Amino acid sequence: MDLWNELVSKQKQLDASVRELRKSGTALAEAERTYKLKLREECLRLRGQEMPVTLIDKVCYGIPEVAELRFRRDCARVVYDANMDAINALKLEMRIISNQLQREWGQAGTGSM
Repeated sequence: MDLWNELVSKQKQLDASVRELRKSGTALAEAERTYKLKLREECLRLRGQEMPVTLIDKVCYGIPEVAELRFRRDCARVVYDANMDAINALKLEMRIISNQLQREWGQAGTGSM
């Protein structure tokens, strides 16, 4: 029964991780939106100042507010990816436990002669 309890515990952890992934996914989407809108705004501002189009990208990425929003977006991506990795690790652990349970139950059913 220890393996069964461990499997149930992992299932609860997986449910919590999926809920956390929803939060981090939403945070990532919001950070991406905020960053892209500010980047667009700054690119249009520079274009209005008649800056050569080939330089706008390089200059925009160096604007402190744009750089900060990009950093926040990148941090949100890292959190999202870490949550996804945690979910995948839990799934793997659950498969291992499940396989162990199947082996134990299979051996219990064969009995020695």
